[in-house]
Amino acid sequence: MSDDVGARLRALRTFKGISQRELAKRCGVTHSSLSLIEQGKVSPSVSSLKKILDAIPMSVGDFFTMDLESRDQVFYTADELTDMGSGDVIFKLVGANRASRALAFMIETYPPGADTGREMIAHQGEEAGVVLEGEIEITIGAETRLLGPGEAYYFDTKVPHRFRNPGSEPCRLVSCATPARAF
Repeated sequence: MSDDVGARLRALRTFKGISQRELAKRCGVTHSSLSLIEQGKVSPSVSSLKKILDAIPMSVGDFFTMDLESRDQVFYTADELTDMGSGDVIFKLVGANRASRALAFMIETYPPGADTGREMIAHQGEEAGVVLEGEIEITIGAETRLLGPGEAYYFDTKVPHRFRNPGSEPCRLVSCATPARAF
C-alpha cells in the first residue's frame, strides 16, 4: 500500500511540475521524509498525506481515485507504426490502434517520382507538416511550392491538394492531420 501511495504521490508531483524540495517546503515536511514516502519506504499517516496534498492542492479522495495509467498504448517502436500508404508512398501512422484518436500523426516517405496520385485530394479538416529530408512539391488549390528540409506547411484540407517528389532523393516529412479517420 505504501508503494502505491508513494508512486501516486511522485506521479502527481511530477505531473504538477513541482520538485520534491519545493513540495517539502510548501507542506512543512522534510525533504528526506517526502523522498522516503515517494520511494515507498515510509507510509504517511492520513494527516501527513492530507498536509502534503493540501500543498498541491488536491483532496485525499481525488488522490486515490485519479487515473495514473493510460488505457491506450503510449509508446511505439518503428515496427509498430502502421503503413497507411499506397503504391511507393509510405505513410507510417502513429497510434493507428487508438480507438479515440483525434488526429492522424504520420511519418511520410516519398521515393523519387512518387506522388499522392494524379487526382487532387480534398476532405474535411486541417493538415500540417515539416520536411525532414529531401524535397516535396505540394499543390494546394492553384498554388504550388517546392519545400526542402526544415520548411513546413499548414492548410485547410477542403482545398484540393497533392504531394509529389520531383527530385532524385527520397523525401521524408512528418505530418499531422484532422480528422483522424481521414487516414
